Amino acid sequence: MIKKMMMAGGGIALLSSLMFGVPLFSYARCGVSWLQESAGDAMPLEWELKRARQMIADLKPEIEVNAKRIAREKVDFAKLEKQLDQTNERLAKTQSDIERLSEDLRSENEFYSYGGRTYTSAQVQSDLGNRFKRFKTRRATAEKLGQMLSAREASLQAAQERMEAMLGAKSQLEVEVENLQARVGALRVAQTSSQLNLDDSQLARTRELLDDIATRIDVEEETMSIDAEYFSEIDLDEPNDENLLNEISSYFEGSQGTQSESLVAIQID
Repeated sequence: MIKKMMMAGGGIALLSSLMFGVPLFSYARCGVSWLQESAGDAMPLEWELKRARQMIADLKPEIEVNAKRIAREKVDFAKLEKQLDQTNERLAKTQSDIERLSEDLRSENEFYSYGGRTYTSAQVQSDLGNRFKRFKTRRATAEKLGQMLSAREASLQAAQERMEAMLGAKSQLEVEVENLQARVGALRVAQTSSQLNLDDSQLARTRELLDDIATRIDVEEETMSIDAEYFSEIDLDEPNDENLLNEISSYFEGSQGTQSESLVAIQID
């Protein structure tokens, strides 16, 4: 969908430029950039992290290829180093033989014996010349091999350093992805917690009502206590047990008198 929008926007910009001469190319570029940024922002963070992990995983084939190149370079370096060592050994032997023949020829003898055979002075001198030519050629070859060995050693060292840097960068990227994954997880937990805020307004209103009722009861109880304290009269007389007994006797005697009068009235009739 986004690709179609980009193509449509580019087509409109091109037609407008051709028909009206309006320089809309910059607007088209701005629109394309905006669409790309919008598409990137619209992707979930989890998807972007997954894409980052895949990109890190895609580094593995390249690392393996470089590792094989380094291994092959090490093998070639070892072969070249061995070849140079052998060449230097032959050079040392050839130099020793040349010095021996040269020393023998300085004696100016007519014949020379080597390995059980006899050679004339001319033969020895000719052989010495050939040996010296081969020595110079081999020495030049050894110098070239030494230069090649130094260059390949430097190249191998640089490749190993790049490999170590690549592996270190890959490890750092993996750590950063794990860190971002943890941050996204914490963000999602926080977002979920904010979405789970329950409506406790009814509970709060009920609690407020109960508090109001308790307050009113406290006020009324306190009011009754104040009324009893400030508005009741003080009894100035001491309580008398004798008055209480007289009151009780009078009460019961009065009741008996009333009953006798009732009986007398009934007898007259």
